[in-house]
Amino acid sequence: MNNESENTLPNKKSVPVEAILKGQTKGFRQILPFLGPAFIAAIAYIDPGNFATNIAAGSKYGYLLLWVILFSNIMALIIQSLSAKLGIATGKNLAEVAREEFSKPVSVGLWIQGELVIMATDLAEFIGAALGIYLLFGIPMIEASIIAAIGSFAILELQRRGFRSLEAGITAMLFMVVLSFIVQMFFAKPDVHSVLHGLFTPQFQGNDSILLAAGILGATVMPHAIYLHSALTQNRIVGHSDKEKKLIFRFEFIDILIAMLIAGFINAAMLIISSSLFHQNGLFVEDLEVAFHHFEHLVSPLSAILFGLGLLIAGLSSSSVGTMSGDVIMQGFIHYRIPLYVRRFITIIPPIAIIASGVNPTTALVLSQVVLSFGIGFALIPLIMFTSNQRIMGSLKNSTIITMISWLMAIIIVFLNIFLLIQSF
Repeated sequence: MNNESENTLPNKKSVPVEAILKGQTKGFRQILPFLGPAFIAAIAYIDPGNFATNIAAGSKYGYLLLWVILFSNIMALIIQSLSAKLGIATGKNLAEVAREEFSKPVSVGLWIQGELVIMATDLAEFIGAALGIYLLFGIPMIEASIIAAIGSFAILELQRRGFRSLEAGITAMLFMVVLSFIVQMFFAKPDVHSVLHGLFTPQFQGNDSILLAAGILGATVMPHAIYLHSALTQNRIVGHSDKEKKLIFRFEFIDILIAMLIAGFINAAMLIISSSLFHQNGLFVEDLEVAFHHFEHLVSPLSAILFGLGLLIAGLSSSSVGTMSGDVIMQGFIHYRIPLYVRRFITIIPPIAIIASGVNPTTALVLSQVVLSFGIGFALIPLIMFTSNQRIMGSLKNSTIITMISWLMAIIIVFLNIFLLIQSF
């Protein structure tokens, strides 16, 4: 263990941008060096907690809350762009900037709540991966959790091979989830008119629909992804002038846009499939194991397998992202670090204990989302403060309109999460 300040995310090499600035690189090759960070962050937006909230919302209200996913994804796009911009402008991640700008007691407090968020994240993702193994192979949950632990260690091993290997591995898993839901959408045969109406017509039906909407938002906008994205961009491609930093951010925004569109599609597909199959048949499904068996009975065994695979892959990949985020939070706020494998070992103990206690996995997933929603404001508010500060950001300071939109989003998110906490308890 040590208190070094160096970033322990995958080894980064500064990528020269002179050729791009001079117009010597064109087309996709011009964008390629900038692709990757947002795909890692996007994994946090499709973790098993999203499966639970989206399936429940679709089965109970049909396409009614589809607009919430669109709204959440637009907010995620803006939030992740602010996080990436902070790393590009300062060469530091959000937690490091917070340590410099806030007093020590505030930094320690933010670190503690950040670690609680990471614990909730690991709980959701690890249980999701174990549940996927259980559903696919019939392996008891405790044994499945051990297999999931081994899988999460294997993904972390990709970091030893460099950041491109990690990004390629995470991106491949992301597209496997995409493929599984594309096939599921084909099976579900959703009504296109109803999908469009739900997507572009904001409405609620009582307090329960508001509660589910808050749950969708809490499962979509993830606090640990806010911390992580700034770390992924802080030293990846270094700009030495305002012009270079602006260019880097322009291309990183393309990375964010593509990744958030993919994550948004997956979340929307979950709700659409649940609506088409469960709501249309009068089934309200809150339990992922029940959903798995309904897919098998209503569609085919292949449909159930695809659902289980999506859950497994999302859980494994997002658990590794959560571990990296925990490292960023500890190093940034308190200038201390423990090896990633030690952190991974420590964080798998609570989920295994909960699984061994016999708690319903879906119930544990939903409770984890409550904790996660509580942590969003503690990451988002400092992010907006810093990215709106000329002294910190220089030429990449938020415009007035972006600042206003960001604070409005923060108010909405905090208000909905307070409502979620009150209703939950």
